[in-house]
Amino acid sequence: MKKLWLIFLTTIFCFVTVNGLADGLTLKTASTFAGIDAAADTYAELLKEWEDETGNMIIDQSSTSDEAWKTSVLNDFAVGNEADVLFFFAKTADSAAILNRVIPISQINEAYPQYHFEEDMNIAEADGTVYAIPVRPYWEGLFCNADLFAQYGLELPTNWENFEIAIRTFRKAGITPISVSLSDVPHYIAEFCILSAGSADDHQARPSKGEQVPQSWIDGMQLIRKLYLMGAFSDDVNATTVAEATQNFCSKKAAMQIDGSWFANSLSELGMETTVVLPFPAYSEEAEPTAYIYGVSMGFYLTRAAWMDDANRDAAVSLLNHLATGENADALGVYNISGKFLQSYESMVNNARIKNYPIQDEMQQEARGRWFGLIPGIADGSVDPAEMWAEVMNMDPFPEQ
Repeated sequence: MKKLWLIFLTTIFCFVTVNGLADGLTLKTASTFAGIDAAADTYAELLKEWEDETGNMIIDQSSTSDEAWKTSVLNDFAVGNEADVLFFFAKTADSAAILNRVIPISQINEAYPQYHFEEDMNIAEADGTVYAIPVRPYWEGLFCNADLFAQYGLELPTNWENFEIAIRTFRKAGITPISVSLSDVPHYIAEFCILSAGSADDHQARPSKGEQVPQSWIDGMQLIRKLYLMGAFSDDVNATTVAEATQNFCSKKAAMQIDGSWFANSLSELGMETTVVLPFPAYSEEAEPTAYIYGVSMGFYLTRAAWMDDANRDAAVSLLNHLATGENADALGVYNISGKFLQSYESMVNNARIKNYPIQDEMQQEARGRWFGLIPGIADGSVDPAEMWAEVMNMDPFPEQ
């Protein structure tokens, strides 16, 4: 009998590591720490580190953040195939769709008080509950290849006049003035054209279903058309992929690109000395010339699927702690920027009188998808901006407002 008991205890020990976690488990993760993101390698190293420490395995489904990735994550939730630990959007229309499938941070802290997970009220959802742990705020601006501006004797586009001069000069020289993919990632230029066409308050308006949008929202879409007619974009802008647009900017085939902090993290050391970031220039008198887009839109979640799985729950909470706290979280969240680019970023941030949360992050998915899907038509003139907004507003894009 004693021998059988000893065999039983030995068997149990084989499935438990020194940190108290059962080993031999498989967890699923998903994130945007992939592709050109500067923290992609760090994230992969942290996953491997946790695997080595615990004896467990991770199946990671990380990908560059775009509409296709968002849709795939939401589809996984819809069919019950979601990750255990997820880095995803917070306090947005996207997150609203998954809140009943993830665990509030307060509930995790109650069950695992040793971890003291942060409850950041900046990303509390409409119900006042925090479900995600943020590790990286974001900002967006106009990236410029400053060396190209110097080569052609151009001033940086700190105002609309300089912006138009630069567009015409680069177009004549065979350089794409603004590198963008209107089919893949149209939201940067859409947001900034609205912000440029009216007041910051108008940009923050969230009209109810069927209401008229601010005039600047219509004017902003017309501004995209104006830029298209000026030759600001590549000739095949409606077919250009985001990867092609980024490559054109990085290889100096394009002078400017509207993008976010995640793109800044991907710049090379040389790029940090030849690239600057500025607020998108103001087009109207009502616009604030120092305004830029800013927010905290993503964080780590623990899914209900992991929480309800007795075998995986402790391991999933351990992995969440490994990724979302302390030095590891700092390593994932830091902006790896330097040189002249860092100086321009600090100037933009320190001089800003306004920093606005993006419209698209608060839009429900179907309405946002319709808006973005019509932007190529806005550019080529086949879609009327006022009619587009009427259609989008009938879809109740801001139901929680």
